[in-house]
Amino acid sequence: MNIENNRLHQHTEVAQLQPLFEAQLRAFNKNKYPAVNERKAQLQALKRAMLAWQDELVAAISKDFGHRSEDETRLCEVLTLVEAIDSTIKYLARWCKPSARSTALIFQPASNKVVYQPLGVVGIMVPWNYPLYLSLSPLITAIAAGNRVMLKLSEHTPYFNHCLVQLLAEVFSEDQVAVTTGVADVSTAFSQLPFNHLFFTGSTAVGRLVMRAAAANLTPVTLELGGKSPVIIGDTIDLEMAAERICFGKSLNAGQTCVAPDYILCPEHKKQAFISAYQNAFARMYPSIKDNSDYTAIINDGQLQRLQALLQEARAAGASCTTINPANEDLSDSRKMPPVLIENAGVDTRVMTEEIFGPLLPIISYESLQQAVDYINARPRPLALYLFSLDKNEHARVIQDTHSGGVCINNTMTHLAQVDLPFGGIGESGMGHYHGFEGFQTFSKAKAVQTLGKLNGGKLLYPPYGRSIHRLFYKLFVK
Repeated sequence: MNIENNRLHQHTEVAQLQPLFEAQLRAFNKNKYPAVNERKAQLQALKRAMLAWQDELVAAISKDFGHRSEDETRLCEVLTLVEAIDSTIKYLARWCKPSARSTALIFQPASNKVVYQPLGVVGIMVPWNYPLYLSLSPLITAIAAGNRVMLKLSEHTPYFNHCLVQLLAEVFSEDQVAVTTGVADVSTAFSQLPFNHLFFTGSTAVGRLVMRAAAANLTPVTLELGGKSPVIIGDTIDLEMAAERICFGKSLNAGQTCVAPDYILCPEHKKQAFISAYQNAFARMYPSIKDNSDYTAIINDGQLQRLQALLQEARAAGASCTTINPANEDLSDSRKMPPVLIENAGVDTRVMTEEIFGPLLPIISYESLQQAVDYINARPRPLALYLFSLDKNEHARVIQDTHSGGVCINNTMTHLAQVDLPFGGIGESGMGHYHGFEGFQTFSKAKAVQTLGKLNGGKLLYPPYGRSIHRLFYKLFVK
């Protein structure tokens, strides 16, 4: 596709957004409260289509990355989505059931309840790092809540996008689920649509722009961002176990994960032993890198150059860097980047201030747990926090004394895969939740409903005020 044709395609995508939105809104207004069985049937059809397309999806994602481990796609995206759909179908009727609430004595006789009502048309903006999971996971809960959905896919995953468009067309009409692609202009126009809810996954910097655009329409937003997710190594933990679990989480998708361990806080006297254990763990999992089908490439040259620049800046600032390349391969002509453990990076270097999103792992020494906690609390609140410790008092202390989107103790990243746990950031790592019931709530309006019959006890309090019934009321209840 030449540049002019690409510009024409881009313009066409932008021009189509408003008509797509209006078509979905009209369709929603004709069926504002789809039955639970209708929603379940849609989710079951989505699951069947995804499983039928899984080989094509896996191959397409790998092609977009230059190489993406097939097992990582099946484990991290397909498997978790199957679990999410099955769990949603199992609990959906319970979630949709109106919730009875108590009624204060002074307002009797009456009944109170909360009804979960679909919002309308939901916009979902999808990043490139887990394109299948991060498009369908919020879609599942949005459909479960009874909404229409417009998806904006990343321009960095064209092969995947082509597959997903065909998959979704087999399951949904375009006025139920619509898909758009394109680069920055399309994303900007998409975020400016007057959605009933806008869901964005991506960087903090872009999240600010999305929130600003949504504010013009007073569109509520869920922002799933990132940040620097820390790992605390406690004194009581076995270093071999900790290193292996951290290495798995950091090496998955070559570190291109929003909840990947971003830096290590390690007791000074254990630092060198941890580095050795981490090197051994990586070599066991990945004896080689270049032609190893299990190890994923960096998505594109731009991201690779960004990571190399972070590393070069840290080295120039005096950092000590340990590159892990078990087979001593020449990777200069490959986008497969080996892990690098970084010690003594300057606090102002980009590797210490920006989300890394790759296989670079700074290690910071600490003398006491309080020092580690203070270090975390002095920085923006992370999306995830990991603690490796067998001391339950340390568990409670870290959970209570820090803020993060989620906590995983003695492992990394697996809390994200728990379909019944809410997932979401805090502060610069995001706002709002999805997954499970919290996801259903995100895409629903919890509508308060009070019902009265012919009797109305409140009538006793009508004007004129100052009567004895008012004085008795104040005496009994205002105390």
